[in-house]
Amino acid sequence: MQTVILLLGITLMYATPLVFGALGGVVSERAGVTNIGIEGMMVIGAISAAVTGYFTQNPWIAFIVAGLFGALMALPHAIASVSFAADQTVSGVAINLLAPGIALFACRRFFDGAAMSPMVVKLPRILGEEWMKGTSWANLNVNVSTVIAILLAILVWFVMYKTKWGLRMRAVGEHPAAADTLGINVYKTRYICVLISGMLAGFGGASVTIGIISRFTQTAIAGQGFIALAAVIFGKWTPFGACGACALFGATQALAIILGGGELPIPSTVLSMLPYVMTIVVLVLFVGKSVAPKADGVPYIKGSR
Repeated sequence: MQTVILLLGITLMYATPLVFGALGGVVSERAGVTNIGIEGMMVIGAISAAVTGYFTQNPWIAFIVAGLFGALMALPHAIASVSFAADQTVSGVAINLLAPGIALFACRRFFDGAAMSPMVVKLPRILGEEWMKGTSWANLNVNVSTVIAILLAILVWFVMYKTKWGLRMRAVGEHPAAADTLGINVYKTRYICVLISGMLAGFGGASVTIGIISRFTQTAIAGQGFIALAAVIFGKWTPFGACGACALFGATQALAIILGGGELPIPSTVLSMLPYVMTIVVLVLFVGKSVAPKADGVPYIKGSR
């Protein structure tokens, strides 16, 4: 029982940043903009949360600021992809290359040349520690960002499938020309979705630095943005599907950690590869079976058909 609860706790902990990133990918791509820059936006969210958390000693302010800076990092991608009809893949790659440099510069600037931040205050746990002491549930070390991620997944699903705006967003991602003829502002809708995508990715980065490791390091994100994008594909561009895929990847990470602390003679380097190997396997098995929105990655030029 204790091992199962520990596995569940670690799964939720590592799935949480992926859920934020995957939701960002779903929102952006359902509106027709491929956002490979989720990784870079998570990095910016991670450093901004660490800096803000260190100087304010308030994890909630740090969390909100991370979302704002994630959206700010998404703005150049929106401008290039929507306004200038640039190649969305190239724009996203540029974000991923630029963000780590900005993060390292900011870290050295604010922390006396250090490549990592000092320890920062963490978000609170979802369950009180006092009454859990001495019980197996003490291993359920999950902070409030997990609850926020779940609530946001429900909110994204509701907006996407139960509101007029969600219908318009999906129409823009499937048939932007037809949506334009119905009076829907394709450019505005895509801008909003890309910025929301960046904000969610920023939350994902913050959930790492002020939720899991309590500091910023250059390897804090370590490819989680790309795993989140794989979850979007595996989840067939739906909020709950993407969350389920994130839970799978989180469970893989949890299994690697538990096996690493056991007596099995498995090298730690092999165990650390498990989440990334799982990502590749999922992409190989499911990328051909998942159907993306028809206009995903296709720049819209007004008047085109």
